[in-house]
Amino acid sequence: MLARTSFISCLLCAVLAVASPVYGQGSCQTFKPMTFGILPFISAEQLVVKFTPLVHYLSEHLNTPIRIETAPNFMTFAQRTQQQRYDILFTAPHFYAKANQVGYQLIARVDSPGMSAVIVVPRKSHIDTLDDLKGKRLASLHKESLASILLRKHLREHGIDPDKDLSIISTPTHDASLLSSYHGITDASALMQPPYEAASEQVRQNMRVIATTERAPHIPISVSARLSSQCSQEISRLLLAMGNTDEGRSVLKNNRFSGFRKASEEDYKKIKALLVQ
Repeated sequence: MLARTSFISCLLCAVLAVASPVYGQGSCQTFKPMTFGILPFISAEQLVVKFTPLVHYLSEHLNTPIRIETAPNFMTFAQRTQQQRYDILFTAPHFYAKANQVGYQLIARVDSPGMSAVIVVPRKSHIDTLDDLKGKRLASLHKESLASILLRKHLREHGIDPDKDLSIISTPTHDASLLSSYHGITDASALMQPPYEAASEQVRQNMRVIATTERAPHIPISVSARLSSQCSQEISRLLLAMGNTDEGRSVLKNNRFSGFRKASEEDYKKIKALLVQ
């Protein structure tokens, strides 16, 4: 998987290296090539497909080659972030605080009120409430993922001990979690709502949502301290203006984003309450 991802990333970098300038002022050229680090919330192949248009857009407008890079799992991605491996960072909201501690600066966020996790079961399942999950097997992402944190908090608030009352089966991606109960391997699944809504119609038509957690702030976009303030500002301007042009809106559709907006550090400080397990 990693070798294949590296090969795809190299091909992508080669394509982006010949991109022509459009609106960029050239302040990021000093830092080429740049790395766009993306949390591995879906498979490496899907990441490349979904984010290539966005990375190509940035590369073209900045007149700077940019390559996509991810990691085999959430914890490795977080470790590489601490090593400041990525120039532009697309990470989980609850990972941003530690990224900020090593110099990453917030420049934008996905324009959305926030994200919730959903608990879903097969449509024909006899599980209708959270209490019905007791003694069952539920698929979710790694314990450190936002989906899992929201899930565990939600269960506890409804009198269910996630470590004793049911079995939580760890999966590598949102899709893997969803397909686990869809195929009957587990009784239920927990995943973030955006990936659930992006799943195939056939899968969603055969599933039911039995619970939705509280919202967390949406994905932050930050940049490494390695970049100059001029380059960081140029990237921020490009992201914030994407929803104002036909070209930008076309790129955003690939990720089901309406756009990007200015972000506040306070939004991500509030998420600390979610981390109390």
